[in-house]
Amino acid sequence: MSDDASARLGLPYLAAGQLQKHVTLNEALTRLDALTQTAVVSRTRAAQPATPADGALYILPASATGASWAGRPAGSLMRAEAGGWLEVEAPDGLLAVVLDSQEVLVRRAGTWAPLAGEPVAALQNLTRLGVNTEADAANVVAARLNKALWTALESESGGDGDLRFTFNKQGAPDVLSLLFQSGWGGRAELGLIGDDDLRLKVSADGGSWRDVFAVDRVSGRMGFMRGATRRETTVMTGNGVWTPPLWARWIEAVAVGGGGGGGAGVVGASGAARPGGGGGGAGGAVTALWPTEAVVAGLTVVVGGGGAGGTVSGASGAAGLDSVLTIGGVTILRAEGGRGGATSGLGGVGGVGAARANGGGSSSTGANAGGGQATDCSCGSGGGGAGGGVSAANVAFSGGNGGDGAVALARAMGGAGRATSGLPGQVSPAPVLSWAGGGGGGGGGNASGGGGDGAAGGLFGAGGGGGGAATSTPGAGGAGAAGVVWLTAIG
Repeated sequence: MSDDASARLGLPYLAAGQLQKHVTLNEALTRLDALTQTAVVSRTRAAQPATPADGALYILPASATGASWAGRPAGSLMRAEAGGWLEVEAPDGLLAVVLDSQEVLVRRAGTWAPLAGEPVAALQNLTRLGVNTEADAANVVAARLNKALWTALESESGGDGDLRFTFNKQGAPDVLSLLFQSGWGGRAELGLIGDDDLRLKVSADGGSWRDVFAVDRVSGRMGFMRGATRRETTVMTGNGVWTPPLWARWIEAVAVGGGGGGGAGVVGASGAARPGGGGGGAGGAVTALWPTEAVVAGLTVVVGGGGAGGTVSGASGAAGLDSVLTIGGVTILRAEGGRGGATSGLGGVGGVGAARANGGGSSSTGANAGGGQATDCSCGSGGGGAGGGVSAANVAFSGGNGGDGAVALARAMGGAGRATSGLPGQVSPAPVLSWAGGGGGGGGGNASGGGGDGAAGGLFGAGGGGGGAATSTPGAGGAGAAGVVWLTAIG
């Protein structure tokens, strides 16, 4: 230990019998003033100030300028005193607050370094930590910032490349969660909330909460309290191209062919038996379910039109056209159109689909005309009713009723067959649940004039009604309804 100055701060000692002891004492006090609670004006200013305040401290940067600063090494601690400058020797371990940059430095191995750098290897048992804000008793760790980064310690730096966050609660009834807020109001909470199953709940106002899902910790099964499947249906009544949405995982398709038109009634002289026109058959319906990957290129859709009714004596109704789905020119789904009411009053058969569709009714010259079928394909559209015939004894008969559509679902009533013109088929009362329509009613026969016209079928594949027989003008057949394609994306 030196007899002249203190070992660490270098404070000069008073010597026995020393003259002008106040000089030595004042020098020691000046060093204490610089080295106790050290506050530095700046450590980046290179130009020596012209009129510094007494006691002002500066840490010199490299290449400092000025009569007293030039030539001194970077890191020198300079103190302004009575118009002059004094270099203060800074021991290792000295802490200094830099006022202009608001940082804390520590002297280590003759250089200055940020306190948060290498010298601080561990901070243990902190009771609070605030980053750009103040922590409090409720939030002992608080940070106010725009971005945060956590990255794994790489194997080449001594780690294993993994990064895991571990959160622990005391017991099952306690809460361990991540709470997401907006405007300081809770909007979502994810975690082990009141038990040991993973849960998510959401809130619109931070007060009322709704459970979204829970994952059973034993079975691993996930339950959605309010459902999770997304479904969107596109109804195509005309030709086009359809591409599945990005969120979809499955595509459900329903294709319905066009309905057949009703046949025209036969015209003949009094005393000849004359049948009415046969009812048109309903379009076939077929369904399919595909993974989205199978149709990601998009579907080309052709919707089958309905067949026209016959207008000339005994003329058959036109067949409905097929509804077809293709990918790259390859047909992957086809719903056949229904056949038109045929010659001699025969009803047209239903189109081919998942099952044969409902056929049209047949005419008779000895009884009221037959109605369109409804139950052969209980989920499909109805066939058209036949037109009423006329017997050889000149007895005229009524047209047949159109077949009901979707009798096993939301029934669409068929049009009534009458002694005059038939009534059109109806659409489903719940069109979002059922595409089927009712068949058109047949027109009545007339022994002394024109026959009653058949009516058009209801929407989507229903058959048209047949026209009634006559002696002068045939009853025209009703048109079949056009087909449809339903495409439902499921995700």
